[in-house]
Amino acid sequence: MPKFIITGGNKLNGEIIVSGAKNAALKIIPAAILSPETITINNIPDIEDIGKSFDLLADLGAEITHNGSQATINTKNISKTELSSKLADKFRTSVMFVGPLLARFGEVKFPHPGGCVIGAGSRPIDLFLEGFRVFGATVEEESGKYYRVSAKKLKPANYFFSCISVTATESLMMTACLIPGKSVLGNCAMEPEIEALADYLNSQGAKISGAGTPTIIIEGVEALKAGVFDIIPDRIETGSFAIMAAATGSEIKIIKCNPAHILSLLTIFDKIGVKYEKGDDWLLMKPSKNILSYDIKTHEYPGFPTDLQSPYAVLMTQARGNSLIQETIYDRRLLWTDMLSQMGASIIMCDPHRVVIAGPTRLFGKRLISPDIRAGIALVIAALIAAGTTEIDNIYQIDRGYEKLDARLRKLGADIQRLD
Repeated sequence: MPKFIITGGNKLNGEIIVSGAKNAALKIIPAAILSPETITINNIPDIEDIGKSFDLLADLGAEITHNGSQATINTKNISKTELSSKLADKFRTSVMFVGPLLARFGEVKFPHPGGCVIGAGSRPIDLFLEGFRVFGATVEEESGKYYRVSAKKLKPANYFFSCISVTATESLMMTACLIPGKSVLGNCAMEPEIEALADYLNSQGAKISGAGTPTIIIEGVEALKAGVFDIIPDRIETGSFAIMAAATGSEIKIIKCNPAHILSLLTIFDKIGVKYEKGDDWLLMKPSKNILSYDIKTHEYPGFPTDLQSPYAVLMTQARGNSLIQETIYDRRLLWTDMLSQMGASIIMCDPHRVVIAGPTRLFGKRLISPDIRAGIALVIAALIAAGTTEIDNIYQIDRGYEKLDARLRKLGADIQRLD
């Protein structure tokens, strides 16, 4: 199993390019099922979950040409509607294939989606199944492991999400595209990736309005045409790199990004003394001293992203004072902070959803295991700060979300090596 060996203490300097958004790419790929025509996707990140998504789509019978950051997909000859358990079990967003298959073919069988430690049992698919039922589908559960969703004819409907879910919003929005009539989704997630998905579907002939607001209206059409989609910059990667620069006291220019997508983080930077400059598609992080502590509570967009909670916790180990980190989106997402404590951080776990961090503290290199994507990048940031050498195992989890991270960080001057 590959691992990172990181010797900390170096100041970083230079430019780093933000990849295409993982959370946009993993929805555009299954969206290809909605049209039998060839689609083109640009700015695809080179990460593990993208490869899994292509494998799953190819297993269904799609033709895929993938060359670097571009791919063309044709799903005209899809020959089956059952998701392979060997493939779908490996990543959470395999569930995004269900809605498009149901909309186009009227049936789909799939296993409970897999993923990392925070991506399985703690993240149920009840909203998906409930939404499919509202659209007129029948949902059958087989042995608690497989689901069969089918409908002779789907019908338009109004559906109000009992809790906000990005993936459920996107899934039902895609499903409704091919259901003639007017469907209304309420209490929707408002992430930029949802708006980008809607813009792309509209370019294919869909009629979606309100994406990026709590209410999305879909006028179903008979068919979608071909389309070209340029994946938006990854806002979580942008925020992670910005926090990395602040935590290591480094000057880093983050390019090909969209600072407008991380305003919740930049607003906090303004409050705690982190210096930066920004443009439409770049962010220049400057060395900052005497960073102040600041409490956060994760929240759906445009609030503070749960995916930046882990890197932010590392930053707070270097800030002056006590900070309360409260996770409101996912269970178990703060358990990783025990590894920060092992590195020397002063952390008190109040309960599974809250920790108090006292800073600044000196961190020391340790042997660690990455539990998930976002905790993984946080451990990398902690290792860059720490005195001595840190070994991070299970970096497969990091590779799922960050393209060629070690090579990109070495260009900034980081002492990081990958051992296979």
